[in-house]
Amino acid sequence: MTAEFDAKIEDLSDWIGRKRTVEDEIGLSSVKRIAGMLDLEPDAFINGTPLPPHWFAMFFPDAVRQRDIGPDGHPKKGVVLPPIPLPRRMGAGRRVTINGRLKAGEPARKIAEVVSMVPKDARTGQICVLTMRHTIEARGEVIAVDEFDAIYRDAVPPGQKSTATTPAPAPTDHDWAETMQMTNALVFRYSAVTWNAHRIHYDADYARAEEGYPALVQNGGLTMQLMVDSALKQTDRELTSYTARLTRPISVNDTITFAGRATNADGQIESWVADRDGAKCAEMTLSFT
Repeated sequence: MTAEFDAKIEDLSDWIGRKRTVEDEIGLSSVKRIAGMLDLEPDAFINGTPLPPHWFAMFFPDAVRQRDIGPDGHPKKGVVLPPIPLPRRMGAGRRVTINGRLKAGEPARKIAEVVSMVPKDARTGQICVLTMRHTIEARGEVIAVDEFDAIYRDAVPPGQKSTATTPAPAPTDHDWAETMQMTNALVFRYSAVTWNAHRIHYDADYARAEEGYPALVQNGGLTMQLMVDSALKQTDRELTSYTARLTRPISVNDTITFAGRATNADGQIESWVADRDGAKCAEMTLSFT
């Protein structure tokens, strides 16, 4: 880690603890679009319907002006998030606690707080880990707390490929497994309902030429959403928390496998995602009551 870069991150220390509030009406039309995207029956949802416990992550978008969008499709540095002086940003993982559920048509809010910015030297080069805390409130109660990590990285030199972690094999001792293709249409619809314009998810030329990926990149938020969906099919207990870590990019149009197993008598579940080559791309631990 260079002293100069360390100093630049230190100069951003006044961002630590900053909060902003995003209001959302949890509108029924949005709920129905999300349901359709997840292959559920949209008309099964009416105003007042309690939503699945992890759906809070698909609301409360940052609706910034078009002039405030940067070259990668994210809001420009300093508009919503700290101006960390590295050009590439990717989701890395989250730690979530859940106390209740949002309801369709019932107003709610997200309080977003900058928790930390940690510069590091990684195998892939210089990085900075930004941690945000999202507190979801409705009916005067805390519905969920979501601590989310994003990794900022250097640009890829022209003509070179993005460096990825060495593939590690996914476990094979699972209690269940299901496969799914991450189609262009699915990833586009997720980006649409979450108002995510990161170009690596839909602009193949940009993904290859500017960020060094071999193809469009699957949205990590969608990966985690589908992991929870898969695990919830295995139990009738109420989800109370989960932790997730993304370990390897998934290309759009790849067929991936969601798998998992129960780990103890309390019903805790460990799950993971394997790509078509059997490499582990994500892992998650879920707890229930």
